[in-house]
Amino acid sequence: MRLSTFDFVLRRLLPAAAMVFVLTLFAPSQAKAQTWLVSTESFVKLGVVDKFGQLGAFTAKFVVISQRNGKEYTLVKEIEKGQNGIDVVYPSLATEADYFKASSGEAGTAAPGSYTWECQVNGKKVVGGRFSFSEVANDVNLISKQ
Repeated sequence: MRLSTFDFVLRRLLPAAAMVFVLTLFAPSQAKAQTWLVSTESFVKLGVVDKFGQLGAFTAKFVVISQRNGKEYTLVKEIEKGQNGIDVVYPSLATEADYFKASSGEAGTAAPGSYTWECQVNGKKVVGGRFSFSEVANDVNLISKQ
């Protein structure tokens, strides 16, 4: 028995239309953000430059001292001839090949407090300064559609 085109279309479209209706009925009304992931990282960039390039290759030793506990963290960098200088980041990740570390091997941290720093080139202090890390507070706002 041959089916009419109308019957064929009805048999194919009716289940599809029913499925769309059921999915629409059980679909979530609106996605709402309940929680936000917050990430805050503090660091300071320290650097030294042989302004006129007179030294050639040299060794730069960066020293950071925590005023809270007196711990000293160092990082030694070899500067090649023609490079003239370098910037480093404190604290550096302990997963890196070179990182700020105490004599015990402990990695430097961005703990709140005051720090002093200096850079020694070939054993002599050439620059230094102070910086501090403050307490970090993150505010999370819940956004809702009224």
